[in-house]
Amino acid sequence: MSFWADHRFVVTGGAGFLGRAVVKALHERGAEQVFVPRSAEYDLRQRDAILDLLNDTRPDFIIHLAAVVGGIGANRAHPAEFFYDNLIMGTQLLHEAWRAGIKKFVTIGTVCAYPKFTPVPFHEESLWDGYPEETNAPYGLAKKMLLVQGQAYRQQYGFNSIYLLPTNLYGPGDNFDLETSHVIPALIRKFMEAKDRGEKQVVAWGTGSPTREFLYVDDAAEGILLATEHYEKSDPVNIGSGQEISIRDLTELVAELVGFEGEVVWDSSKPDGQPRRALDTSRAEQEFGFKAKTSFRDGLAKTIAWYQEERQPTAPGG
Repeated sequence: MSFWADHRFVVTGGAGFLGRAVVKALHERGAEQVFVPRSAEYDLRQRDAILDLLNDTRPDFIIHLAAVVGGIGANRAHPAEFFYDNLIMGTQLLHEAWRAGIKKFVTIGTVCAYPKFTPVPFHEESLWDGYPEETNAPYGLAKKMLLVQGQAYRQQYGFNSIYLLPTNLYGPGDNFDLETSHVIPALIRKFMEAKDRGEKQVVAWGTGSPTREFLYVDDAAEGILLATEHYEKSDPVNIGSGQEISIRDLTELVAELVGFEGEVVWDSSKPDGQPRRALDTSRAEQEFGFKAKTSFRDGLAKTIAWYQEERQPTAPGG
């Protein structure tokens, strides 16, 4: 407990989906000095705002979660923003954190950094074996540059920077906006609204053949804080559940848990994204003892129950 109580933490993106889980986990560990910068006051794309943040908060640790993110549609519509905003936020923040003498900088990367055709399960050593899947390559490469930067700053300056690669996250508090959400919240919302309206079918993107790995958000927060306390290397580390599921099987499971009894129609004109995605999670377990605890079915049930309480039901025929 003294480790957490004795240090000051800045969590960029701490008001976001994963950020809220990390901040909650920090408080549960006894951290009393946790600062969450808001973009209206600290625009991390601007160097002056970063200097103000560091001067105002004097952190010992920075957990950098802030990112411009979205699903396939958002990545295809805004590739330039996804590249520039993510790169400039991270690279300036890490540089100024080094200059300010921060004890440790924790970069949260993305599974989108992996090459499109990576042997499954993804091992960290495969990160540089090819180009990322095209629909999210600008985002994935921008985040991967922070791995290069962190390793370079450790090599030249001895700066304590670590880099974590969480898989696709889900859980209560996720983004359920159909324009920008990822696959699980999008499916939950689609099936709930179709059930409300009494519709007989739901259209899903792609063929359903790709596979994905999903990690419950509270498990991800646990992994990040274990690494924050115990991991002292710049080698990248996967944070995942180690479980792979096809989009088709995922879709059928969500429909079952929501109680939608109609038909799923696959729109193969829409892109599938990366063919397979699942992580080797052995390094996280070996280096800092992380292993996911929440079963996928239980996590989905909790997510669906949360959204059921939060949403406004859709009227039949509406």
